[in-house]
Amino acid sequence: MTHWVPMLPRHRPPEALLASLSAVRGRADRLTHTEHLPAREARHAPWPDTVRPEIVAAALALGVEQPWAHQAEAMKLAKSGQTVVLATGTASGKSLGYLAPVLSDLLDGTEARNGRGATALYLAPTKALAADQRRRAAELAPARVRAALYDGDTPPEEREWVRQYASYVLTNPDMLHRGILPAHPRWASFLKTLRYVVVDECHTYRGVFGSHVAQVLRRLRRLCARYGSSPTFLLASATTADPAATAHRLTGLPAVAVTEDCSPRGPLVFGLWEPPLTENVGEHGAPVRRTATAEASYLLTDLVESETRTVVFVRSRRAAELVALQAQDQLGRPLADRVAAYRGGYLAEERRALERDLHSGRLLGLASTSALELGVDVSGLDAVLMAGYPGTRASLWQQAGRAGREAQGALAVLIARDDPLDTYLVHHPEALFDTPVEATVLDPDNPHVLAPHLCAAAAELPLTDSDLELFGPSTEALLPILEKRGLLRRRGDGTWYWTRRERAADAVDLRGSGGSPVQIVEAETGRLLGTVDASAAHTSVHTGAVHLHQGRTYLVRDFDLDSSVALVERADPPYTTAARDVTSISVLSTDTTVDWGEARLSFGSVEVVNQVVGYLRKRISTGEILGESKLDLPPRTLRTRAVWWSVTEDQLLDATIPFDQLPGAAHAAEHASIGLLPLFATCDRWDIGGVSVPLHPDTGLPTVFVYDGHSGGAGFAERGFRRAVQWLTATRDAIAACECERGCPSCVQSPKCGNGNDPLDKAAAVRLLDVLLAGAPAPQDEPAAGAAPVEQGGPDDGGGPAGPGEGP
Repeated sequence: MTHWVPMLPRHRPPEALLASLSAVRGRADRLTHTEHLPAREARHAPWPDTVRPEIVAAALALGVEQPWAHQAEAMKLAKSGQTVVLATGTASGKSLGYLAPVLSDLLDGTEARNGRGATALYLAPTKALAADQRRRAAELAPARVRAALYDGDTPPEEREWVRQYASYVLTNPDMLHRGILPAHPRWASFLKTLRYVVVDECHTYRGVFGSHVAQVLRRLRRLCARYGSSPTFLLASATTADPAATAHRLTGLPAVAVTEDCSPRGPLVFGLWEPPLTENVGEHGAPVRRTATAEASYLLTDLVESETRTVVFVRSRRAAELVALQAQDQLGRPLADRVAAYRGGYLAEERRALERDLHSGRLLGLASTSALELGVDVSGLDAVLMAGYPGTRASLWQQAGRAGREAQGALAVLIARDDPLDTYLVHHPEALFDTPVEATVLDPDNPHVLAPHLCAAAAELPLTDSDLELFGPSTEALLPILEKRGLLRRRGDGTWYWTRRERAADAVDLRGSGGSPVQIVEAETGRLLGTVDASAAHTSVHTGAVHLHQGRTYLVRDFDLDSSVALVERADPPYTTAARDVTSISVLSTDTTVDWGEARLSFGSVEVVNQVVGYLRKRISTGEILGESKLDLPPRTLRTRAVWWSVTEDQLLDATIPFDQLPGAAHAAEHASIGLLPLFATCDRWDIGGVSVPLHPDTGLPTVFVYDGHSGGAGFAERGFRRAVQWLTATRDAIAACECERGCPSCVQSPKCGNGNDPLDKAAAVRLLDVLLAGAPAPQDEPAAGAAPVEQGGPDDGGGPAGPGEGP
């Protein structure tokens, strides 16, 4: 039996790579900007005395003679017991910064009588990252430090061994929430000696998911105190604004940040790339650019042919499959076998096989979702392609940093999608290269997040008055409400108890997915292909939807809402599908209103009713619309937070916008503002939604709403409210600068518009925003990261119809 042994591809300078990509096939005008980032020299420091010699010897065997200065600083702070957040660039050795003190203490613990005198818990946002970190721990520590994975893939027979004997448990927030905290008596010996909690890639814990994780960590701290331990929290993050404040909000503990990156970095050539216009037209005759995924597949093909190890980061599972499939078709055998897709939703054995192939070097090109952004070791890459802006500058630099081998030069290319934000960025490079990274937005005090965690905490241990401060300022007001709902009961001793027989933790939707995942099952064989989040199911696996898995195309034959199952069958349609929905909105309460001259800007609570009503079929190669089909799915109601602005009739007259142009003007402004908000809030376009109404019954005026697409809010609309002047100015400029005549996907058309992008009036939208901004105050500096959010009012009853909208 022979084994294929990969040869390391030759390294080409990144300038030459970019020149070759832009010079062929008439691509010269697609490169809109090139940024050259210089190399950085390394700065080392001695090993701290507190690091065990076994760890130092293992690091030396791996080629690490001395730690970089930021690693050594983090090691010293960790041993002092302070909460530390290490926020440096990709491939800056954050793992060693926290592993050295953790493994040293665990080695000390192996000298206890039971061999487990100290324990540590590691939390990662993905299973792949936890598996990668287990490998790193095994390289640094002797075998008597027992490191073990504990996640949904861990067989039941292994779980008991992990509880009783493992000293370093690597898991994820979901498993901590559902599997460890509710079963804390069985974890008593582990929690009693818990010395460290490592929270890796903590910048990913944002919005509703981050708010949930913050409350899970508070529940963990509470149980540790019950068992007599007070673990030190060590956090690792991509570069973000004010990481210490973010760590404080996440853990509830004061934190010290280590931010000066002392690792070496080779020069990085960063290109901004705009795909060409095609001969095809989209909705209402609008010009259409080649999709970012199609352009990425062409560039990936060229890079693989030149033996350049490349990863393509894409925005969705479907896009990962499409890029890999199209590149394989263009390459042919044998190179096609060295290209693959990597995404969430694969079964465990599929993920593990891809990770092995990636580490072995068998794969030369990989199309991946953000699963590989999050610290999984993909060193040795020469180029990174990003098919669409990843949503935040922090993620952009995290992805770009995946390229680079032994401090050699690397290439990163951002390929613009046909939408307002991407188009704005590739023509405004200063927004990427001259602007600091964002703060991480989360709100642990969101009552929709806090309430179920209070129930889960009470089920773990009865709540007492001493717990009020731990869980946040809304706790005291929420407890009587939960008692009124029959979820908690207060005893005579003042403690609060969980009253139900079912598990309280099961009622918490940690990732805001809207319920249990929908299983995707092959109808002919009954084989489980994967899963999709409940919140995305109505739009992605409705009856008639096209579903891609492992390069194969399926059609959804039936979507069973009651059993959360989508039955699919193999097919090869020449189209993709895109869901259409309708949205209405009503104001429940207004927290804050600011006068902008005659106009008004507001922030508060709203109720959104959304219903998927049909889907479009679009030709794969061109995006041409082939037809539309109706669907009969139930509406879904969301109570959340929103920012909205209203203008007066006199302002419409000043802007020469007659009433028949108003719906198109407001609708176009709404779409563009949703597209640009991710530039000012740590969110994604798909995290937010919007509705525009020529005359809204709750305001009595023409009103545009932008809302968080998560129950109770996620902080995105609040950030838009706080930075409204900059946000809406950029929105106005993006619309005005677009080359199209009447509106296109690069400015005012939306890929998820429930009204088929009708009506839209690009010119009137510019005039509408001009008259709105004329009364705006001077831009204020953004509040410090981690500042207290605007106080949330309780939801009141409300109602009323609304107009055109873009759902989350």
